[in-house]
Formats: sequence, structure tokens, C-alpha cells
Amino acid sequence: MPTGLREAFLGFAAELQDTPCPNVQDLLSCDASSADVLIQAAGLSTREYVMLPSNERVALGELAQHAHAMMACSTPERSRGWRRIYTDTSMVLAFFDLLDYWTTKDTELALSAIAHLDHAIVIAGAPGDNRLDLILDLIERIQSECLNSPLELRMGLSFVAPQERAVTSTPQGLATAQCTVLRFDTPPSLSSFVSRLSHQPFVLPGFLRDWPALNEHPWESLNYLRAVAGPGRVVPVEVGSDYRSDDWTQKMMPWDEFLDNVDHTFSEEHRPVLYLAQHSLFKQFPALRDDIILPDYVYSSLDPPSNYPHYVPPGNEEQLVLNAWLGPGGTISPPHTDPFYNFYAQIVGRKTIWLAPPEASSYMYPYPPTTPTHDAPSSTNEDQPRNPATNHESPSMSNTSRVDVFLRSPEELAQCKDTFPDFWRKVQPVAMQVTLEPGDLLFFPPGWWHAMRSEEMSFSVSMWF
Repeated sequence: MPTGLREAFLGFAAELQDTPCPNVQDLLSCDASSADVLIQAAGLSTREYVMLPSNERVALGELAQHAHAMMACSTPERSRGWRRIYTDTSMVLAFFDLLDYWTTKDTELALSAIAHLDHAIVIAGAPGDNRLDLILDLIERIQSECLNSPLELRMGLSFVAPQERAVTSTPQGLATAQCTVLRFDTPPSLSSFVSRLSHQPFVLPGFLRDWPALNEHPWESLNYLRAVAGPGRVVPVEVGSDYRSDDWTQKMMPWDEFLDNVDHTFSEEHRPVLYLAQHSLFKQFPALRDDIILPDYVYSSLDPPSNYPHYVPPGNEEQLVLNAWLGPGGTISPPHTDPFYNFYAQIVGRKTIWLAPPEASSYMYPYPPTTPTHDAPSSTNEDQPRNPATNHESPSMSNTSRVDVFLRSPEELAQCKDTFPDFWRKVQPVAMQVTLEPGDLLFFPPGWWHAMRSEEMSFSVSMWF
């Protein structure tokens, strides 16, 4: 095994033998018996080219599954300990995959190691001192030294957005909204935004035109998206066009496989609808973060709006949460609410947005609330594990409406009017609609109901603040 890669893992394994270390104390204070299993396995990894006994590998796999289950049923303080155990268990499993790879030269083992490390990021959030940076460094080293794909070589290529991409016809207006969203061809000053414009949705057409994501690093280029990630990466995806559907599910899958599927419409037969939704993609692929330019507005420290007085900003240090949304045409986010101010950047493709104010809540026919779990956070923290499906602030679907605002036929329209009469009397007259073009930036305040439909392959970034 290359010296740099082995030393990085051995340094991690040695830390786990250092009981006073804060990272080890996190594990022991959460569950001492689980920590002992992990520490013992890490000790085995320090031996020269040891093959992990099959029973030890099974025990580590069971420990990861147990830690994953415990994250969802523990208090926030205890949940962090279980996420630490899951993270370090995944790292030990990755190390043993690499030891086996170096003996067999089986590429699948190197890919398995990367997958374990990605699971630590996606499932557990990679908490712990320096854990995320170490995991990202290990992934780059494996890609370079085991898969012959160094980052500098991948990113040294020239990328061009496709000249032609299938575009559907101009979207028809929505029957479920009578109003349109304000448009400002000239971006407002920061003071104007804070004092006059932060209480209502508006669009800034072409605001993103100078972003690298629309220029020298085109996110419309699937080859660029493959290069920025490198081989072996896995991501969380939704399977199904609408998370309210009975056949909707979610899974981890290879990034390359997801990209192979995403540039297609949902109408194509025998092809599942895959959607990467509300995912902290920049945490996995930090090079993408350099491709966007955050507007100054997101640092404006706004007060709670009068129609959503319980607003509080995100709980992380920046008080800012960035999420990615990537999927084919036809993917839908049904009407729901989020608890933060939002600047929504449309980078690739077109997306139709439906909006209604918080005052409409009594007439939106939300799903009934469920019993909250211990780990439902009071404010979003980047250290929390990510669920790609729904608003993390409302793990039940009580922030999601049963009304379909993207009606496809006169029959659906008539049925909707019969089933949800209050929506048509109280919400439809004040609801707004807009179709975002690539480069457009949409703003809306917390508590606003919103629904989204991709008109073709679409890549968007939400900025919660």
C-alpha cells in the first residue's frame, strides 16, 4: 500500500487506541461495548497486511447497522455518539477493504472502501474532530493511488456544456395559481432587500450568469460532474417522482450510475425516476462549492416575518445551509413548507415553482402530524445526518400538502376541486407561479408553501438562511 495512504489510515487507527483522545471519549461515552468492538478492530488494522477475519468483518458490519438504527431513536446528544461510532466503523471497514485490495488488486475492493467512506458522510454526517477532512483526503488518495484517477488530472480537462439538449414545450400556466411572482431586472440593494423586499417572493432573472457553474465549470456537462467527484462515489437518491406516492423509496447508489439515468424524462419506459433531493452535495464534493457565488443577501440576518414569528436561522456556525437538487424532467416536490428564508438558484434546465403565503396553511390540507422522534432537530445543523426526502425540520409529513398543484388533465382538475374545495376558495386566488430559467435566482421567506416541477433535466441549489 502506498506510504501516504497507509500512514493516513494508521494515524486514524492509532488515535482510536488513545483512550484520553476526545474522539475516543465520544465513542466510549456513547456505548462502551460498541466502542470496544471498534477499537479492537482498529488495533488489528495496525498489523502488517493483516486480513480481517470474517467474523470480525461481520461484527463490524453489524455494529454499523446497529449504530445507524440507534441514530434515529436517541436523544440529540446520544445520537451524535452513535453517528461517531458509525463514522469510525465505516473508516475501519474501508481500511480493511484496502488491505485486501493491495493483496488481490481487485478494483471492487477499492470501490467498496470509497463507498464505506461516503456512507460515513451521507448517513452520519462524519462528525468528530477532523473526521470529514480526513475522509475526503482518504477518498482522493484511493482514487489516485488505487484507481489511477488523481483529482488534478480529472480537473485539468476542458469541459463544454452540451450544444443541444431536449427541451419540452413552453410550460402552460398552472390552474392552481392566479398570481405571478415579482421580477426585478436590476438586483435590489442589500438595504432595500432588508427593509422592503424580504417579506415577499421575487425573481432576479440572470443573476447567476457569472457563476462558474454556468461557465467554465458547466454543471450541465455530465462529464464535468463525473470528473469533480471521481470514480466510486455513492449518493442518496429518491426513487419515484413524488415522495407522497406509495411506491416512493430512497437508496444509496453510484454517482456515475445516477448521472447515466438523470438526463432522461420520467415518461421513458422501464427507467426509474431518480432524484437527488435536498442533499448536502458540497459536503461530499467540495470542489462544487467553488462553482457558486453566494449572494450577499444570505448574510443579511433578517428578523422573523410577521406571518412566521417563530423563525430562527439555521443552527450551524454560518447560519446557512446549502442543498443540491438534481433530477430529470418530471420530478416533483409537492407543496410543503420550510422554516428558513430561501434563495433558490436554478443552474441547469427549467423549473416551474408554485408558491402560497403562510396564511394559506389552514386551507392546504396537510398530512396529519405523527409523533415526533427524539432526534428531530430544532434547527438545521450541518453536523446532522441528511435525509434526502423531506424537510428535516418536520420529519413527519405535516409540512406537506395532499393537494396536487401540477394537474395534468381536466379530470384531475375536477377531482381536485371536489376533494379540496377550501384550497380553491382561499389559496388559489393568492397563489403565485413562475418558471425559472437557467441563471435565475428566486427568493421566498420562511413558512411559504412551495412546490416544484422540473421541466427537463434540472440542477438547483437552495440556500437556507
